[in-house]
Amino acid sequence: MITCKQASHLVSESYERKLSWRERIALRLHLWLCNNCRRFEKQILFLQYAIRKGQQEGHLPIDKPLPPKSVERIRQALHKHREDKSD
Repeated sequence: MITCKQASHLVSESYERKLSWRERIALRLHLWLCNNCRRFEKQILFLQYAIRKGQQEGHLPIDKPLPPKSVERIRQALHKHREDKSD
């Protein structure tokens, strides 16, 4: 059984890449048992919906790339997060 931390990571990852069948099964089982993680997944789905709707209505730019400084800051934060997680 995976932990809530692992489940939330897999929920987030599932929007970036296709999860392996083992990951999908572990996540589905965890979500079936854990109300908090189901709520987290619903919140992520809502955020995606809101972003898509904002883009369609012209409130959010779809084709405007992030400034290079922002991209680098995000990259560094993700790298630090992965390092902290592996400790």
